Amino acid sequence: MTVYKAIPEYSTMSPQQFFEEIAPNQKPIVIRGFAKSWPLVACAQKKPSDFVAYLNKFYTGKKTKMVVAPPSANKRFYYNDDMTDINYFSGEERLDLFLARLLELIDRDIYPAISLQGTPVNEILPGLINENRSEFFPEVEPRLWVGNEGIVNTHYDGSDNVACVVAGRRRFTLFPPEQTCHLYPGSLNFTPAGAPTSLVDLNNPDFERYPLFKLALDQAYSVELGPGDAIFIPMLWWHNVESLEKVNALMNYWWNGSSGPKSVSPSAIDSLNIALLAMRDLSQKQREAWRCMFDHYLFNQKLDPRSYIPDHPQHLLGDLSTEDIRMIKDFFAKKLMK
Repeated sequence: MTVYKAIPEYSTMSPQQFFEEIAPNQKPIVIRGFAKSWPLVACAQKKPSDFVAYLNKFYTGKKTKMVVAPPSANKRFYYNDDMTDINYFSGEERLDLFLARLLELIDRDIYPAISLQGTPVNEILPGLINENRSEFFPEVEPRLWVGNEGIVNTHYDGSDNVACVVAGRRRFTLFPPEQTCHLYPGSLNFTPAGAPTSLVDLNNPDFERYPLFKLALDQAYSVELGPGDAIFIPMLWWHNVESLEKVNALMNYWWNGSSGPKSVSPSAIDSLNIALLAMRDLSQKQREAWRCMFDHYLFNQKLDPRSYIPDHPQHLLGDLSTEDIRMIKDFFAKKLMK
């Protein structure tokens, strides 16, 4: 039986403390009762029908993206058996019809896993944020995830993330970025849900096929959250998310990264793809030489170039204006088009 590490927990946290002390440290934490005052959370703790009625109060009739995994998928949104496709169906549906279906499935013994996936709240439920606002993120639009029991396989995001459970319970299992090679990451470009995912089933790992996964489990963290609880997941921390009840909902805030509202293109993940394309045919020795360049210019492992290069010629290493960034992006876009 796996013994997971505990994630530090807080019962109170100010935005100032979070952004000045917690977020820069890039380690996960749990904030119990983060959204305990939200009417949305209060309704979810009554009956599922009360939760659905509260959401429908703000609904404007616009369709949004839904996914459905058949019972044979065992609640896991993932690849099919031979990894030639995904194991679920996706499409658009009215939110009120989706929520009615969610309530209908509660009393079923055999049922599909259904989920509304990361919808920007203002697109389908304008006004919901006004009644359920976080003082941590007054300018970041949250995304809404609603469904029944389901599993999103271990993956990472390119942005910092605060995820708040508003209905039901969710279990989060986290792995630090340095465990990446022990998690057997799949394709960067062909993914079940847009983010690269581990090929290992956390709940049924095949250690003969993926023996290094045992090393990842030694460094894994796990926690279960209830309504109103939130977790901070730093960018590039791998996380497996399990919805544990037949009515579950989560609101999350992405910022400071490729999914954030002020993200810069190309994103870090886009840049990883570009680097792979540019260096795929180099020898191992040549790649090691380039690693020295990345260590110096990007990671500043031994010496920060800004410490000895005057301000003016620092260019990409220094402070850039919006116009500077636009010109540099245009320059490299033209080079990539050749």
